[in-house]
Amino acid sequence: MTKNNRLGSGMTSKMTIGLDLGDRHSYFCTLDSAGENLESGRVQTTKSTLENRFRNCEAARVVIEAGTHSPWVSRLLADCGHEVLVANPRKLALITQNDSKDDPVDAELLARLGRVDPQLLSPIEHRGRQAQADLAVIRARDAVVAARTQLVNHVRGAVKSLGSRMASCSTRSFAKKAASQLPEDLRLALEPLLEVIAAMTQQINGYDRQIEDTCREKYPETELLRQVTGVGAVTSLTFVLTLENPHRFARSRSVGSFLGLRPGKDKSGAQDPELHITKGGDRLLRRLLVGSAQYILGPFGPDCDLRRWGLKLASRGRKSAKKRAVVAVARKLAVLLHRLWAGSEVYEPLHLAQPTALSVQA
Repeated sequence: MTKNNRLGSGMTSKMTIGLDLGDRHSYFCTLDSAGENLESGRVQTTKSTLENRFRNCEAARVVIEAGTHSPWVSRLLADCGHEVLVANPRKLALITQNDSKDDPVDAELLARLGRVDPQLLSPIEHRGRQAQADLAVIRARDAVVAARTQLVNHVRGAVKSLGSRMASCSTRSFAKKAASQLPEDLRLALEPLLEVIAAMTQQINGYDRQIEDTCREKYPETELLRQVTGVGAVTSLTFVLTLENPHRFARSRSVGSFLGLRPGKDKSGAQDPELHITKGGDRLLRRLLVGSAQYILGPFGPDCDLRRWGLKLASRGRKSAKKRAVVAVARKLAVLLHRLWAGSEVYEPLHLAQPTALSVQA
């Protein structure tokens, strides 16, 4: 996020503005240095209206919540010379759990929180415009994959409901192989869906080629991450675009927490229960890391420190232990990928353990 240009080094604004963003209209509340309400109102959530309202006014600290409009609004306000704080809505229980919730009230609460202590907002930093555009390709691919999976499941379920069953096959080849397996009385209903599934598969292949080109031409650092077997172009590019700058983290271990892969805490006195992971941060990247962890621990996973550690953890319990092991490996994988990226290191799969005779022979 671009820092304020008008305030200068070491200076703080005399005004704080809370801006509650809406899809069509946004509400703002302006507080002076004493916390008095100078002005409140409503503006349209458009670039021209927001720029006209905030371009020529006195430089201020503007507080907004992260959401659909916050990336472009934060860039616009920063270009207007304001200090912009993007609050993490997961940390704003004062607003989300308010029994008198209202847009103007939310705007004033944002302003007062930003005026008292910005750290209360757990501010986040939006990625740049180009990174956001490149990430949009990955998210579009993910949406098409999810839609294709839903259609494949629908076809299988429809066939199963008539007492038949389709042979197992990969999702990519489903449309071609399923055509000959459809019952005659379902062809009229399901053949058009197979055509849609085939078109989706072609589109996904196009996205894959585009992502490979983007990795090679714009983000060569993804090659450092792809040294780890199980981490492909989609996962490595999503990792780079989500973090954007590896040096924003002083320690690689902080990445796991940033992506919501660490267990939550509810410690009070002698009580310290074991909680689920926080699931904060980017949901798509977290899911991709979990998928890579499942491959590493699966039957085709290569022999490496991560696999050995994960399998040992999974053997300490029943089914729940295996699930915990996958998440734990995903967290360690995030730490490893950050370390490879930040240090431009060569990946050693068995850095902590001596390779077995089988792996040496292979």
